[in-house]
Amino acid sequence: MRAILSAGLAGLIFGAGLTLSQMVNPQKVINFLDITGHWDPSLAFVMAGAIAITLPGFWLIRKRQNRPLCAPNHAWPTKTTLDKRLIGGAVLFGIGWGLMGLCPGPALAQLSLNPLPGLYFVLIMIAGLVATRFILRRIG
Repeated sequence: MRAILSAGLAGLIFGAGLTLSQMVNPQKVINFLDITGHWDPSLAFVMAGAIAITLPGFWLIRKRQNRPLCAPNHAWPTKTTLDKRLIGGAVLFGIGWGLMGLCPGPALAQLSLNPLPGLYFVLIMIAGLVATRFILRRIG
């Protein structure tokens, strides 16, 4: 029960941060990515702030032997190499983020602010996930 409550609290804080930083506004994100036009560097400060908070947090959590808020079967990722699937996924993510100004987290948070555009994005995102899973199973 504590894990569910902590996950809900983390999601609430994440969504509030996305909303406060205006990352749920596709035009704000597109302006950040448009370095030759109406460039808006403010999201770089959001990212720097997130990294400044996250890195020490991960360091502290990894140092603890007892992680009461994590699921009992929690395991840290062990993969350290890049492969075609990771690079391809990153490229597709970047293209989608650049074209739409949304990525999955902000799109879900946007559902509470402006449901219709966010809903279109989320439904298309789910269709893409299903299609990708189908394609990857077919090619092996």
